[in-house]
Parts: sequence; C-alpha cells; structure tokens
Amino acid sequence: MRELLWISPAEGVAVVIATTGMYLTLVLIVRVLGQRVLSGMSGFDFAAVVAFGSVLGRAALGDSPRLAAGLVALLTLVVLQACAGQVRARKWGARAVTTSPVLLMAGSRVCTDQLRRCHVQPVELQAKLRLAGVRHPDEVAAVVFETSGAVSVLKRDREIDPMLLSGVVGASLVPPDLLAHPDHD
Repeated sequence: MRELLWISPAEGVAVVIATTGMYLTLVLIVRVLGQRVLSGMSGFDFAAVVAFGSVLGRAALGDSPRLAAGLVALLTLVVLQACAGQVRARKWGARAVTTSPVLLMAGSRVCTDQLRRCHVQPVELQAKLRLAGVRHPDEVAAVVFETSGAVSVLKRDREIDPMLLSGVVGASLVPPDLLAHPDHD
C-alpha cells in the first residue's frame, strides 16, 4: 500500500522540478502567444485548456501517479502561483509576466489588425457584443481585450474616463468625442 501512495525524496524533487518546468513553460507560452490562449472564448479553447492541464499533470506526476506526488505537485503550483503574484506586484514583474489590454473596437469601427494580434475571430467579437446587450455597432464606444482574456464592452451612453483606457494598446484610436475631458466632473 505504501508504494501506491508515497514517493521517495528523489521522486519528490523530480515532481517539483517537472511541475516548475511545466508551469514556467505555460507562462512563457501565454506570454508569447497572448492572453487569448487561456481566454475560454470557445469550445476549442476550453479543450486546449483541458489538454494543457492534462499534459502538465502527466509530466509532473510521471508514469505512475501517487497521492504524495499529487500533493507535492499541488503544493508546488500553489507556491509558484504565490511567487508569480509577488512578481506581478512589482512594476517590472507586471510588465514581464502580464500582457497589455488591447483595443478591439474604437467606436463602431472594428480594429481588424488588433483582432488578428489577439487571435480573436470577428464572430467571437460579435458574440461578446450580443452578450453585452449591444444591438447596433453605433452603441459601442470601445471594446477592450483584457489581460485575463475577457472582453470588456464600453457603451456610448456616457463618455469614457481616459483613465479606463490607460495602458490599453490602441487606445488612441478611440474617437475624442467619446472621451470625457478633464474639465468635466
């Protein structure tokens, strides 16, 4: 029974190294390919996330998974996530780890180059607009692809505070008449 549940110290170290390596590789992939990789916008994306988890788990736990190896892998992931949070809390770390939000629509105009950059299909953008209750493109002030992979739809019913577009790639494309001016309170 012991051999089915426990691992040796050497196997424990191997689990930590494998888990850390897979975690860092996944972070690098997301950084290089952008937040769209894990955005969960379609069934295909969901399948990819499940596959990523399966590959990470299999690589971390080895050929014969055991309870102790699973616990070590989980603990390693929690520690890595805590460390990543500490890194992101620093300005240089946030730039290194996190991608910037990207403008997908400026007013009623779709930014097709930005869609391609974020690997977002026009039909996916249309679905997000419908979910936000948009009935016509003229109702849109801006659409932002967030660092989390979520899509934020800002409507024209009020002017946009420029602070909300701070750090958004392509924010300068938003028509000035849709932005609040500093003297408006």
